[in-house]
Amino acid sequence: MEKNAGFALKIKNIRERQKMSIEELAEKSNVSIDVLKAMEAGDIIPSLTPLTKMARALGVRLGTFLDDMPQLGPVVVRGGKPDNVLYFSGVEDVTNSSNLEFHSLGAGKVDRNIDPFIIDVDSKEENYELSSHEGEEFIYVLEGAIEVEYGKEKYIIEAGDSIFYDCVVPHHLHSYGNAAKILAIIYTPF
Repeated sequence: MEKNAGFALKIKNIRERQKMSIEELAEKSNVSIDVLKAMEAGDIIPSLTPLTKMARALGVRLGTFLDDMPQLGPVVVRGGKPDNVLYFSGVEDVTNSSNLEFHSLGAGKVDRNIDPFIIDVDSKEENYELSSHEGEEFIYVLEGAIEVEYGKEKYIIEAGDSIFYDCVVPHHLHSYGNAAKILAIIYTPF
């Protein structure tokens, strides 16, 4: 998929710089080797769950997969729309379509501990599974509404509302009704 071609190359380069085979990464991250190969080839659109597992196995921040040119000073993004956009699936097993458009607000910031994004969330997903990973997520709804399923509870979060949760609890986020726009701040320890 051409949308994420640079992203696919970055993942492969990070793995190779770590001198880790794709088989080792599959074992350490618990992400199937077929998914890793397809991801590195740019053939699939990953969800955040395998990316988070891969980042942990590689000992890097999630945002490392998104960075282009490291900056020592502050990162300034005007108008909430940075130049780089990545497309992800919101469902771990769905790899042929994207319903999340990530605009990184921190790409390039050296030694950051959080990853801030503006995310355009397309239509509501009907079939999804909850996923979990280490870390925390803070979500602030800018436009529209989202539904967050968190453990056994469901929360409708509308424009102006926020939710902050631990990611070790199985969860899933999708639009509620029409498309939504959110500010997401993600912390993933490594």
